[in-house]
This record gives sequence, structure tokens and C-alpha cells, in this order.
Amino acid sequence: MAKLKTSRAAAKRFKKTGTGKLMRMKAYKSHILTKKSTKRKRNLRKATEVDSTNVKNMKKILPYL
Repeated sequence: MAKLKTSRAAAKRFKKTGTGKLMRMKAYKSHILTKKSTKRKRNLRKATEVDSTNVKNMKKILPYL
């Protein structure tokens, strides 16, 4: 059986926790920040867990993560 290839784009965007869950950074923090409130921008800094509906696909493109 051939080795599976990891999606390098995904590998740079997702990290695995100690319990095996996938973590991602939130979107909408790159530009047009003047109209966003300080509270909203502060909450966008935090990492969050990948939604359970996407985990199956994520495991497929990140087989060794």
C-alpha cells in the first residue's frame, strides 16, 4: 500500500490537540478591521475546534496529523 499524501495547505492551517481534536484559527481578521469592534477582533484571535461535520474530511486530507 502506498503512503498517503498530506495536503500541505491544510497541514499549515490545522493543529491537533492532545486529545486528538483539530483546531483552526477564525476567519475575518485580515483586513477591513476599522469597522469591526475591539471585542469582535479580540475574539477572532482565539483558536477554535473544527466543527464535527468537517472532521471526517479533515482526517482524509491530514492522514498523519
